[in-house]
Amino acid sequence: MRGVTEVGDEKMAEKTRERGRPRGFDANAALDRAVEVFWRRGYEGSSLSDLTEAMGINRPSLYAAYGNKEELFRRAVARYAEADMAYAREALAEPTAYQVIARFLRANADALTRTDRPPGCLSIQGGLSDGSDGGSVAQFLAAGRLAGERALAERLARAVDEGDLPTGTDPVALARYVMVVSEGNAVHAAAGADRAGLHATVDIALRAVPRNPQGAG
Repeated sequence: MRGVTEVGDEKMAEKTRERGRPRGFDANAALDRAVEVFWRRGYEGSSLSDLTEAMGINRPSLYAAYGNKEELFRRAVARYAEADMAYAREALAEPTAYQVIARFLRANADALTRTDRPPGCLSIQGGLSDGSDGGSVAQFLAAGRLAGERALAERLARAVDEGDLPTGTDPVALARYVMVVSEGNAVHAAAGADRAGLHATVDIALRAVPRNPQGAG
């Protein structure tokens, strides 16, 4: 149980953040604009000036509302996962493993090439290498990708248990394969690959998905 002092400190911090926000401040809209900056420039390439200009706030307001650049980035990634990556969670609800993988990779290819968003994927382009943050951003993004891979592996393990995937299928390796295709497409999308090209890659990838002709799939 938290003490009275800790609760009081949290309330004081929240009041400080509220005072630092300009009138009419829309936290979600500001985060959406920060997402785009980080997406296009990466964590290291996004300066505070880039962020404050895009978000329509000054530096004191940014610090008051978000703490610092890294905390802003983490919140932007959470916003991105909630809005732009919803398709990944929805794919897990498909009735068969093949449909789960197909829906995920198809929706991913579409998301990577949306005309109203930067090409590629924030979780890939945000920070692939160590920088001035000591590598914490790259590790944070890698952990997020691994969590998604584990969720997919759990769904595929269930498919093995249900007889939807052939006995002996390694759900962890299959989930990793799917994520390698997804992440590879993200890199190519950022380099200019078009939607049709990504879907052609998905076509080939889906041929490798094992299916049990006597199972549910």
